[in-house]
Amino acid sequence: MSDAGFAPWQQRAYDQAAAALDAGRMGHALLFCGPARLGKRAVAERLAQRVLCLARAPGGDACGRCRSCTLFRARSQSDPVELRPDGSLAHPDGKPGHPDAWFVGYATNERTGKPRTEIVIEQVRELSRKLSLTPQMGDAQVAIVEPADAINHAAFNALLKTLEEPQPGRYLWLVAADPARLPATIRSRCQQLEFRLPPAAESLAWLRARGHAEGEAGEALDAARGHPGLADAWLREGVLALRREVADDLARIARGQAAPAATAQAWVADANAPLRLRFAADLAQREAAKLDGGRLTDPGRTRRLAAWFDAANRTVALLRTTVRAELAVAELLLDWKLLDGKGAK
Repeated sequence: MSDAGFAPWQQRAYDQAAAALDAGRMGHALLFCGPARLGKRAVAERLAQRVLCLARAPGGDACGRCRSCTLFRARSQSDPVELRPDGSLAHPDGKPGHPDAWFVGYATNERTGKPRTEIVIEQVRELSRKLSLTPQMGDAQVAIVEPADAINHAAFNALLKTLEEPQPGRYLWLVAADPARLPATIRSRCQQLEFRLPPAAESLAWLRARGHAEGEAGEALDAARGHPGLADAWLREGVLALRREVADDLARIARGQAAPAATAQAWVADANAPLRLRFAADLAQREAAKLDGGRLTDPGRTRRLAAWFDAANRTVALLRTTVRAELAVAELLLDWKLLDGKGAK
């Protein structure tokens, strides 16, 4: 999300949390949850700056000028933010510029020199130690953990102890795109600030304000299943061209103009295989909805399209296993060709 200003759904979430803070209704633990790329992290950071500001007027936002605000903005952002194939963001561990603000993400594995794929117990223990210290500026400390749904089991147990022993002025905020992966014992000890996909009209207006043409914005929003943040990223990265290629490949396979095996090899040749399969599944779902909505007399075809949609989603999961990717995708595309004996288009 852009830091130039909040999107409407971010502003609503921020206003809700700020009101709870000012009224003394917010506990020490807060879970920012909802789909990735809706700007949860940005809301958490602005809220943290509000808590730590040394010159904030009652009911106002952070001043942006005091020593605390200056240090908060200067925190380390040297590590890159990773964009996963599913469109979610993975924030690496960063060193704070503010002595009372802590940001925990994927730390570097000292043996391999690469970012870890989970948040480990040593990180949580160190965070707990820091939160037990006296604040160096003001009377508050804030820790932001993202992605909280990447905390491993042992680290969750250590985190639970911290959540069960809150201290005044210490705030522990978890940011998660998949909160169901957090143990119930963790979720039950956190207040939740939930981010939902906004109405389509609001998303489209926001995308147009970002400089996207209405037609392309609508296409991207549809492709992203109503997710404005993902649609914006895909428009800027040219991902819609990939979606059109997938539609063309499926049409050519259905007409017998392309071989499933050769197409499968091309689909898995780079890191975009999961995204291609997502687009393919969406196209099948759209075709099934068109048949159903048009009340066409082919319920069998609708069922077969729905089954192919499920198979495409299962194939995405298979790509994360030791199964040879091109074979799994080739089988799926062969099923598409044979969908009704004539192809799917």
